[in-house]
Amino acid sequence: MTKKILVVDDESSIVTLLQYNLEQAGYTVLTASDGMEGYNAVLESKPNLIVLDLMLPKMDGMEVCKALRLQKINTPIIMLTAKDDEFDKVLGLELGADDYMTKPFSPREVTARVKAVLRRSTATIEEVPLNADSSFEYGSLRVYPDSFEVFLRDQSLEFTPKEFELLVYLMENKNRVLTRDQLLSAVWNYDFAGDTRIVDVHISHLREKIEENSRKPIFIKTIRGIGYKFEEPKVV
Repeated sequence: MTKKILVVDDESSIVTLLQYNLEQAGYTVLTASDGMEGYNAVLESKPNLIVLDLMLPKMDGMEVCKALRLQKINTPIIMLTAKDDEFDKVLGLELGADDYMTKPFSPREVTARVKAVLRRSTATIEEVPLNADSSFEYGSLRVYPDSFEVFLRDQSLEFTPKEFELLVYLMENKNRVLTRDQLLSAVWNYDFAGDTRIVDVHISHLREKIEENSRKPIFIKTIRGIGYKFEEPKVV
């Protein structure tokens, strides 16, 4: 089935450029010219991925992203901005964006990013048999990679595709210290040189969801000056 991409941008030239290149790559492209229209289009059309501009009339990209995540809509989001501002980048990721690109960009780069994000989310959610036996269980935490499910004390938790992929990768490498660069390469799958804060933001998200006290984590440990390690909690 053809994947649907929603492009939300108020610059018609950018919309036209992205629509042409994404359609050439085989996607069905929906468009919206302001944040409110984009938000409603997500609810009505249920796209597979959203390319979302930061600066939009009526409802900016940050507000759209936050509103969707509050509705438990975990559709992957690639945020676009004309600003080369680290604060905006981190804030966008904290609100639930999966990727971030600064204008000007090449249409080929956007298409490559879209393919990469869709490939990861599709492989995680759709392409793996739901009846497979693989799972992780550590204390009160249970994770089922094949069905995209996480339970903490038998309560189901909500994750974005990127958060889920990071958690599974950490679990697959239990007790192994992983650098931020290793995590960027394995989970984001392309060069984010100098942007290791992206890893820190997503680790913070995971801790808020799976740790009883995110400031004193028992699962995801910080290895000062190196990176992170997933540990099975000790039974007292």
